[in-house]
Formats: sequence, C-alpha cells, structure tokens
Amino acid sequence: MTGKFEIVKEFGFEAAHTFAHKTPGHENTRMHGHSFTVAVAMTGAPDPVSGCVVDFEDVGRAITEVRARLDHNFLNDIPGLGTPSLENLARWIAGELKQSLPVASVTVRRPSLGESCRYELA
Repeated sequence: MTGKFEIVKEFGFEAAHTFAHKTPGHENTRMHGHSFTVAVAMTGAPDPVSGCVVDFEDVGRAITEVRARLDHNFLNDIPGLGTPSLENLARWIAGELKQSLPVASVTVRRPSLGESCRYELA
C-alpha cells in the first residue's frame, strides 16, 4: 500500500496587535488582543527505525521556541512579521519552523471570531 503521511501539532498563544492600515478611529487601530490557535502540518515518509515522520519531542521543542516569541507579546514588534494579520502570522510561523521541521502548512485561527488562515508551503 502506498500513501502520504501528514502529522499535525497544535499550540496556542495570546498576543496583542494593532492595524495601522485601518481608517482613523476604527476600533482595530487601538491595541487589542486575541487568543490564537495554530496547527502545524508536516509531511514525509516515516523513518524505517522509529516509524515516525518526525519525533514529536523535536516538534515540541521547535514550537516552544516560536511560541515563546509570540505569546503575551505585541505582534507589531516582531521582526519580519509585518502587519500582524492571520496571513502574515501563518507565513511567519511556517518560515520559522521550516528551518527544523518538514512543514507542509500552518493554520492560524482566532476561534472567538470564527476566523482562520491556512498557509501552504510550495
């Protein structure tokens, strides 16, 4: 049997941001915060010895480092992120994690608003 494997690790963080591109007086031009959830999908062939695409301990370590840079921080101050939209957050997280993990996609959600964005790496 042939097939493709995808594993997913999820994490959450709390952070604040502003949107300078909104019209003056818009509520999102003021600092405000959200609870975010992130799902990182990784693809690959399982290692013949371990049977794992990636060891979840390695995944956890990489995510812990990225989460620490986001959690309870002001997203507008994170170098390389740009405007802290869901789109830019998904792309930035993918870029940070792809250095050590076989990232296929990153989905960032704001559950309280029913919003999400999925970024697929090419």
